[in-house]
Amino acid sequence: MSLRYISARVAQQIDEELMSSVGAFSIDQLMELAGLACAKALATVYARDRYPRVLVCCGPGNQGGDGLVAARHLGMFGYKPTVYMPKRLEKQCVNMEIPIIPPSNGVEDLQTALQSSDVIPDAIFGFSFKPPIRAPFDKVLPLLTESRLPIVSVDIPSGWDVEKGNDLGVGLKPEVLVSLTAPKEGVKDFTGRHFLGGRFVPKQVYTFFCSDADGSTHGVNGMQESGREV
Repeated sequence: MSLRYISARVAQQIDEELMSSVGAFSIDQLMELAGLACAKALATVYARDRYPRVLVCCGPGNQGGDGLVAARHLGMFGYKPTVYMPKRLEKQCVNMEIPIIPPSNGVEDLQTALQSSDVIPDAIFGFSFKPPIRAPFDKVLPLLTESRLPIVSVDIPSGWDVEKGNDLGVGLKPEVLVSLTAPKEGVKDFTGRHFLGGRFVPKQVYTFFCSDADGSTHGVNGMQESGREV
């Protein structure tokens, strides 16, 4: 399957188009779709009977919202999620009795949670991330790496530049990546299992932003891995 990788500018343009009168999506709808895509990819790779305990690590922006939605869906799939550092949509997880580790500059609670977790969805930084990594995440990312637990990153692994990749060597090294709308230029060298979620992108938007000069499009407009529908 041939893929078209997009820049941060194009990714931002697609988001704006999706929330314009053309796409007619709200930000909450997009987070719901992104979180569901992440939850489905995790459930495909990491079976509930072997990896029941999921530590969803969230950041302060929309990426963290994607993670909170994923936590809720994973709970409905029968997993046992815990959410670290929620900033929004927390009430929905509380209503489902999903344990919450509240925002803090310390990492002691995270260290404890890692000892009783099986897999980590990474929803900390999105495609707008620019270094340096600020506290407390400058301590969080090394802890996640040192845990040696499998990581599922949403859209771009945390700590990676959306166009240059992990050129500084400080980013996470996930086993699974879930690209949203289209893969970003920074993940061209990613070698793990790569899922693409874009079923919600209108055909005209996808064609306009993700087509080559000859008019052909590369990538998928669904939730797929290596050409297989999930």
